[in-house]
Parts: sequence; C-alpha cells; structure tokens
Amino acid sequence: MVIRLDEHLPADHRLSQVYRVGAGLTGLVLLVFGILGLLNQVPFLDTHGDTVAGLNTNGTLSVLSIAAGLLLFAGMVIGGNIASNLNMVLGTLFILSGFVNLALLDTSHNFLAFEMPNVIFSFVVGLMLLIFGMYGRVTGGLPHDNPYWRQRHPEAAAREAAARAAVAARRTPPRGLPQH
Repeated sequence: MVIRLDEHLPADHRLSQVYRVGAGLTGLVLLVFGILGLLNQVPFLDTHGDTVAGLNTNGTLSVLSIAAGLLLFAGMVIGGNIASNLNMVLGTLFILSGFVNLALLDTSHNFLAFEMPNVIFSFVVGLMLLIFGMYGRVTGGLPHDNPYWRQRHPEAAAREAAARAAVAARRTPPRGLPQH
C-alpha cells in the first residue's frame, strides 16, 4: 500500500490551524533573525560572521533566513495542505542543512558562517517544522474521523458512513407519522 501525503484536507479542518501556527511561529523567528543579521551589516560570504541572538550569521545566511521566514508566512496565510507540505519540505531542508554545515565547520567552505549553535538550531527548527507538518497526517493510529484516514481507507470509511446513516435513519421517525 502506498501512502500519499497530498490527500485532500477540508479548508476548515482543525489540523490546518496546527500547520498554520507552526509555519507562522517558525517563520517569525527566522524573519527576526535574518533582519537582525542584515542590520549588523556583515559581509555576505564572510566565513567568520557576527553573532546575532546567540547564533553566528553573515549576509547570505540572513537573506536565506528572511526568504525561509517569508515562505513560511505564505504557508501560514494559505494554510491547509500547502502549509503542511511546506513545513515538511523546509523541515527536511533544515535538517539536511544541519548535516552539510556540520561537515563544513572550520573549513574555508563554510560560506554561511555556521558554528555549532547554528547546526543545533538548524536541527531543532527542522524537527519542529517536520512535527508541525506531519501532525495528524503520518501515524498508524489516526482516528476514523480524520480526513487522511478516510482517504487512505475509502472502503472502511464508506462502511462506517453507511452504518452511521442507518443508525440516524432508525432514530428519526418517518415524515407524516405522529411522534410519541
């Protein structure tokens, strides 16, 4: 069985709020970090950088942080599966960035001026985004009212819907008959 992550999520479903909050909060943190980094006027490809909010940065990392923050804000505004998918994609990229930059520490190829706190931050942000993006979508125990469960189990969902309709029909008296 193939599990797809792009099934339909109703626009007003409560899961959309989780995706939006995750994207918005993380986007805000990245945007503030990027703006503060640019205000320090650190050269773009400086491998030593400058410290902002406890993390090392340079102009390139600041611009990338602003871009990622704006993308996450766009996901927050759009919501739904777009926000969820964006959280998962950017979360994966942050974790990959953590590994790549860990390998580049103390080399002349450290063009984002990463230091160990940056690597840890990249892993934490990546994991947070993945959790926010996958919340309610990826698990073995989704409740049966979850839209992703219904999409993955259409036959069982149809049987449950028919059973609910039958119970509702038994509870509702036919039209025209007196009610007791």
